[in-house]
Amino acid sequence: MNGKKSKINISKNTSRVALLGILSAQALALSFIENFIPPIPGLPPGAKLGLANIVTMFTASTMGFTSALCVTIIKALFVGSTRGVTAFFMSLAGGVLSTIVMCVLLQIKKNPFGILGVSVACAIAHNTGQLIVATIISGTAMFASYAPFLLFFALVAGCITGSILNVLMPALERQSSFFRR
Repeated sequence: MNGKKSKINISKNTSRVALLGILSAQALALSFIENFIPPIPGLPPGAKLGLANIVTMFTASTMGFTSALCVTIIKALFVGSTRGVTAFFMSLAGGVLSTIVMCVLLQIKKNPFGILGVSVACAIAHNTGQLIVATIISGTAMFASYAPFLLFFALVAGCITGSILNVLMPALERQSSFFRR
């Protein structure tokens, strides 16, 4: 290479796919790590912070709906392979509904909700999707009694994940800039 830096010509699509792969891997890693957090007493079984949504929200805000949906589906497949079919459907329903809400809110001009507001709305949507699946699977509406607890938890979890995203946003943007040359 005779001392000169060579420029590698990578297409925009290849860069986009590579970035999406890295973001998906980060979401999977956060989902995996979250499994080590012990259950919080008083919350319905399976209630989680939704740390992977940090990456999904970043993906939605920088790459759009289709890419965010890809991260959501990849994460749901991971959950299904590690925790079973019921967990897959719960993750998929909650994730897809959350991603739709996320992308709609991020499209609003001047985003009056901010990342924190979007994160809380996504957590509420995610829990709603999971309650719908639980109701369908069980054939009864008994899971609706969890709704008030899940609403409170969604407020807390949404604030936590939104705050973490605010802190991590510069690092995620720097990472992404390597793929936008």
